[in-house]
Amino acid sequence: MFRTIADIKHAIESGTSAASIVEESLSRIKKSKHLNAFVEVFSDTAREAALKIDVKIKNGTAGKLAGVILGIKDNICYEGHKVSAASKILDSFQSLYTATVLQRLLDEDAIVIGRLNCDEFAMGSTSETSFYGPVKNNINSNFVPGGSSGGSAVAVSSGMCTVSLGSDTGGSVRQPASWTNTFGLKPTYGRLSRYGLIAYGSSFDQIGIFANDLNDVKVIFDLTQGRDSMDSTSIAAEPLPYDRTRPLRFGFLTEYMNHEGLDVEIKEKVNLLKGALEKENVEVNEFSFPYLDYLVPTYYVLSTAEASSNLSRFDGVHYGFRSGAAKGVEETYKNSRSEGFGEEVKRRIMTGTFVLSHGYYDAYYTKAQKVRRLAQKATNEIFKKVDVLITPTTASTAFELGSISDPVQLYLQDIFTVHANITGHPAISIPFGEHTNGMPFGLQLMSACNEEEKLMYYSEAVQKYFMK
Repeated sequence: MFRTIADIKHAIESGTSAASIVEESLSRIKKSKHLNAFVEVFSDTAREAALKIDVKIKNGTAGKLAGVILGIKDNICYEGHKVSAASKILDSFQSLYTATVLQRLLDEDAIVIGRLNCDEFAMGSTSETSFYGPVKNNINSNFVPGGSSGGSAVAVSSGMCTVSLGSDTGGSVRQPASWTNTFGLKPTYGRLSRYGLIAYGSSFDQIGIFANDLNDVKVIFDLTQGRDSMDSTSIAAEPLPYDRTRPLRFGFLTEYMNHEGLDVEIKEKVNLLKGALEKENVEVNEFSFPYLDYLVPTYYVLSTAEASSNLSRFDGVHYGFRSGAAKGVEETYKNSRSEGFGEEVKRRIMTGTFVLSHGYYDAYYTKAQKVRRLAQKATNEIFKKVDVLITPTTASTAFELGSISDPVQLYLQDIFTVHANITGHPAISIPFGEHTNGMPFGLQLMSACNEEEKLMYYSEAVQKYFMK
């Protein structure tokens, strides 16, 4: 099994063909079909690409990712292939172009093996709201994998692909990474182009990366980051370099560590890490962040407002699913959306429409924007004193499929991850431990904007020196 890019490179250098690597991946996907990680497997196009890449390898012209098997979340566009955001309303829709981030990986000869299952329109924390059925956690198939990028996490964790792309609006890369024992990076907002990513909350959405190895995260990030003329929010400046001779400076947030919902074992493990850091020649500081309890409400007010606007284009007229029972324009709109969207998506559209409505706009949307600004300012002040903030990625480990039906309880799964989306900072979840219930959990590291190099360095340092 090829779990890392280094494994692939070693195999290619030893004479293994890209075609045989694809076949091995397809075999693993077939054996793991019960996990429902894939919406569609691109068997034919993957095999065709592998044959072309084998010729390039022979000629010495292959790209940096020759033979690397890539999975893409089902909200990332790939020209000539279906993309549905795991929704009935886009079932059978075929993309007319390729997302910039994906194109940059294709240019380096990555092989796209298929599109990965997720919560419908990336709205969820469990990967249970998909039109194609729930994704199951590969570590224990009775449990959820997290969401919304559950398929992307499971595919990498189980070795069905080498690396994968997901999207992170409120924690949708880091939370499933935590629950599947993988690495999950959400870059600085705008660091990776959003062109070709089906929009949910435009001021939050960011394409993210899953891998089994931290170095693979670095490789994919370096190849995909950068300015894109097709995305006006993409960042033109290069990521800031980091001086590795500087002493390490870590920060912990009091409210996160004392949160009543934090699992005792996870809290204990983070405190052990804090103690290990304090014993070393590194600076450790603790800060109060009084906005924690306001982050989830702020996120859901703003993200649902943006979803209400973004999803208005799916109306049964322009493209996608159209109700067969509709008569006239008004019925076409109503029936197509009622039949095409799932319950969670409809719930968020209605919530977003409400907070944007006359008489409630200032009370909800405007106030949430003010809280967002306060959270950004407070976080930036902390990063003047430390380089990286450490928090648990999630308050608990994964839970059983279907065990939580209360939407509010599901929304609270994002309690520690929405911070970085609200403020725009980069954050990563790294594997941190195994609970006595047998399920893994992750550690989240967050840095100042455009300092992914520092974030990776600190992640490596924590993993190498302090997680013993």
